Amino acid sequence: MVGFAVLGLLIVLLLCYGVVLYNGLVRTRNEVKLSWSNIDVLLAQRHDELPKLIEVCRRYMQHESETLTRVTQARSAVDSARSAGDVASVSRAEGALRTGLNGLYAVAENYPNLKADALFQSLQARISALETAIADRREVYNDAANAQNVRIETFPDSLVAGFFDFPPVKLLKFAAADTADVDVKAAFGG
Repeated sequence: MVGFAVLGLLIVLLLCYGVVLYNGLVRTRNEVKLSWSNIDVLLAQRHDELPKLIEVCRRYMQHESETLTRVTQARSAVDSARSAGDVASVSRAEGALRTGLNGLYAVAENYPNLKADALFQSLQARISALETAIADRREVYNDAANAQNVRIETFPDSLVAGFFDFPPVKLLKFAAADTADVDVKAAFGG
């Protein structure tokens, strides 16, 4: 009789421990989702600002349609990847967008009236601030993703993670050149 009670108590304790592990995995998975949502909000805000910047530039840059087209295409690629929630594609598309913006800012140097345009300056500052916020949120996302990955790879969490199908989370990585700040002051002679 005592043996059954002890065995029953052990089973209850193991089940409770399993529930605690499962709940911890759910918590870290939701932290990853929340972190991605925060990045997604900033990407959407920047997505909304870029057409305004392109339109302001278009008024001045009559002969630079290739540069403007490159930024527009990169913006679309980021939006598609963001909508799909594909972290790897977002990473690649972000690289192309950053390259396009750097090219746009470099070409803008040849247009003094554009550089002096208050709307251009305002949009450029807003996009620069969003870039900084995206970099900050990317760090938070990668921390959350790493915490989730460590949990699903370590024992005994790995047993629960495997049973309930908690897949590893991809880190949001950008190429080294894409993580460098856009030096707007230098680009605009400031």
